[in-house]
Formats: sequence, structure tokens, C-alpha cells
Amino acid sequence: MIGRSHGIHAEPITAGVMFAGFVAECDRSVRRLRAARDRIRVGKIAGAVGTYGSGDPEIEKRALAYLGLRPETVATQVVARDRHAGALTALALLGGGIERLAVTIRHLQRTEVSEVEEAFGKGQKGSSAMPHKKNPILSENLTGLARMLRAYASAGLEDIALWHERDISHSSVERMALPDAFSVTDFMLHRAAGLVSGLVVHEARMKENLARSGGLIFSEAVMLALIETGLRRQQAYEIVQRSALKARDEGLSFPELLAGDAELSQRLSAERLASCFDLDHHLRHCGTIVDRALAGEGA
Repeated sequence: MIGRSHGIHAEPITAGVMFAGFVAECDRSVRRLRAARDRIRVGKIAGAVGTYGSGDPEIEKRALAYLGLRPETVATQVVARDRHAGALTALALLGGGIERLAVTIRHLQRTEVSEVEEAFGKGQKGSSAMPHKKNPILSENLTGLARMLRAYASAGLEDIALWHERDISHSSVERMALPDAFSVTDFMLHRAAGLVSGLVVHEARMKENLARSGGLIFSEAVMLALIETGLRRQQAYEIVQRSALKARDEGLSFPELLAGDAELSQRLSAERLASCFDLDHHLRHCGTIVDRALAGEGA
């Protein structure tokens, strides 16, 4: 399929590489959640301001152990709220990853692209007014919910700075933010899993879009081939760009324009120029990228 940067056709990728990016991001989210769970697994029985004025650190340690907790390193009247903010931030990052998937699907389902689409059930309505429509409603819903997770994370960050050894400005926030954030995340994960498992992929359309540029997507390969001959990068860029822009603006053949460029022909043979348009060569490392993501490398 075509890779896009700034929404514009860039260079070839594969659907496998695209989805592998989401797999890798999910893996990072799992690790962040585990780390946040470990950091928040603390408690305190250290008195009104954390100094054990009416208690004992050893008793606290033993009591908390029964609950699977460890003592807060330095408590006040409460456990430090950066721990809670870390958990909410981890959820927000997970939501951001789900949103990135959802936004990608929304873009790819646009009529002008039509490379994927959400599952559409029998009797389902895409629009109450326009019977022809299939709207990416699941993805749109996930995009909105991700905004809620970021709002909860922001509230958690605001709760870190309490007055001295404690005030209760955090309490009312946490009573809503913590249960809601976890519930929203759970819903999003189930919805995202269903979205992916039912996703319809239009392979033929991907190939059609890949070919739409008439080979312009291989412009970098041609430029690099020119650089290999000893040409400066800026000179090589200008040679390729003048043919690329003319091909795009006038609907002409990019490979033919390049082949007819006298300056380029002096440096690249017809065979070497043709090799720059080899799709298999361009995608030769995609399998390695997918395997790396599935193995959880670099998480």
C-alpha cells in the first residue's frame, strides 16, 4: 500500500508494517501499565503527617504486606499523588494509541481512499438520511473517548500539588476520574478489538492507490541513484524534482520524463533507472520490521 506523510502519497509500505506499528505501541502500553501498577501499589499507616507519631514503621510494613502493598517511601497524610497521576497518564497513553489506530482507519475509509472499512452488519444504517453510507462510527467513538482519558490524566496531574501535608482538593477529582478512566479504558479496549477483528481490507484498492502516482513515489530512489554517481544531493534533487512536478502537473509519465532528461541520462543507464522502480526491492525489509514488532523488541 502507499505510505503517506502529511496526508500525501510518500513511498510504498505494507499493511503489515502499518499494523505492526500498532502492535508495538500496544506492547509499550502494556509495559507502562505494569510499571504504573507497581508504582501505585503502596500504602501508608504513618500517622497524620507521615512521621509515625502514633505508630511504628514495622507494624505498617507488616500490615500493608497482608494487602500486597509496600510502605510509601515518604508519606504525608496521604500517599504521594504523582503515583495516581502516573496511572492515569498510562491509561491516557493507551487511549492515544487506540485513537491513532481509529484515526488511521477513519482516513483509510474515506471515499477517496477506500482501502479499509469497518464491519457493517445486516440491517445496520450508515446514515438516517442517506442509505448509501457506511460511516466509521466505531473509530469516531474511540477518538472521542481518548479525549476523555487525556482529560482524566490532566486532572490527575493537577492533583499532585497539595497544600503542605494534605488538603482534600484531590479527593473529589479522584472519586470520579479513577473509576471512570479505568471503565472507559476497558470499554475502549473491547471496542478496538472488535473493530480490528471485523475490519474489511480492500487489497485491490490499496494496489490501485499505490499506482495512482505513476511512479512518483520512487523519486527518492532515483535521487539516491544519482547521488551514488557522485552528484551533489541538491543537484540530484533538482533533476528529479523537475520531472516529478511536470509529471504531476501535466499528467505525463514520470519514468519517461526521467529517461528523456539529458542530464540524468548521462549518469544513469536505462537499466539502472528502471531498477529504481522495483517495488520488491523497496519493501525487502518489511518482514523484518513485522517480526521485530511481534517479538516485542525495543518496547
